[in-house]
Amino acid sequence: MQARDSDGMIMSMDGAMDLASGNMLTYLHFTIGGDILWFEGWVPQGPGAMFGACVGLFLLALVDRWIAACRAMMEVHWAKRAQIAYTNKLNANGDSEKKRTVPPSTVGNALFLRRAPPFIPAHDIVRGILHAGQAAFNFAFMLVVMTFQLGFIISIIVGLGVGETLFGRYAHAGTTLH
Repeated sequence: MQARDSDGMIMSMDGAMDLASGNMLTYLHFTIGGDILWFEGWVPQGPGAMFGACVGLFLLALVDRWIAACRAMMEVHWAKRAQIAYTNKLNANGDSEKKRTVPPSTVGNALFLRRAPPFIPAHDIVRGILHAGQAAFNFAFMLVVMTFQLGFIISIIVGLGVGETLFGRYAHAGTTLH
């Protein structure tokens, strides 16, 4: 016997959830059809559509790791450019030895003591856009994982692993180059 609401609706939470395009299974599965991928109309119904969705998720995971590598390399470039801009600013303050307000021995120390790089719109706006893009990928991947479709989950994991293999050295080289 199943519990029913006053409208006659079945109130049991044990089965699949009825959706307009199929059933959402609340456990890990390889079932083809019924899993909505981001939008109501994106429901892979056949093996070919499921394969295409998995390939697309794999490629998106590669793009995510590529963006992370590009961002790391740009961070190194931006740090060098910020250092140059700061040095140029210090040099512009004193055109000759007579006008210099900071003794030469402390100019080098001032460069290393500076903790926050200057705000450079060309760098920081791009940094924000890249971060927003990475966050969007992460949220999209989270929504895919919430379908409990193992084909989707494995495609994302393999794509992230292959992407890290291909592009990870750039991201890690960016943190060690100074």
